[in-house]
Amino acid sequence: GAPIPHPHHADKAIEAGMAMLAALEPLNEEFAKKGWPEIRIGVGVNTGVMSVGNMGSAFRRAYTVLGDAVNLGSRLEGITKVYGVDFIVSGKTARQAGRYLYRELDRVTVKGKAKPVTILEPIGRESEVSVAEKEQVTAFHRFLRLYRGRPWDEAQAALASCSYAGPAPVP
Repeated sequence: GAPIPHPHHADKAIEAGMAMLAALEPLNEEFAKKGWPEIRIGVGVNTGVMSVGNMGSAFRRAYTVLGDAVNLGSRLEGITKVYGVDFIVSGKTARQAGRYLYRELDRVTVKGKAKPVTILEPIGRESEVSVAEKEQVTAFHRFLRLYRGRPWDEAQAALASCSYAGPAPVP
């Protein structure tokens, strides 16, 4: 939403992250042909109040963002590796960008925060996600509910029935 406010800024942030990840696919194909290593990135998005603009001194200036909401976004990007996913958003972002299907990953307490934050993986636009992907996400959410409720045997069975491994490959 900066420098001009936008009513769907959270949606735009998710679209940008997905476009970044999609742009890597053909690039990595070219790299593979040349025997070069693959490029992997993590994307973290959080929504909140921040300071945006030219900051610094007369000698060194940069258009940048600062604030607690920015720091959380950075922390989310950093934990993509831990969760084995390319993209993590905060619960606040997911609530504002309701056009997407999300797989809840966890509730984490990141450095500098006292309360846990719900983290989610955006799967795709709800209208474009396959029935199979929706079923996989539903099954995983069932497992999470059971796990958090602590009926361990039921949770283990629910996890065993999960086949979620990310979006289905395009044939």
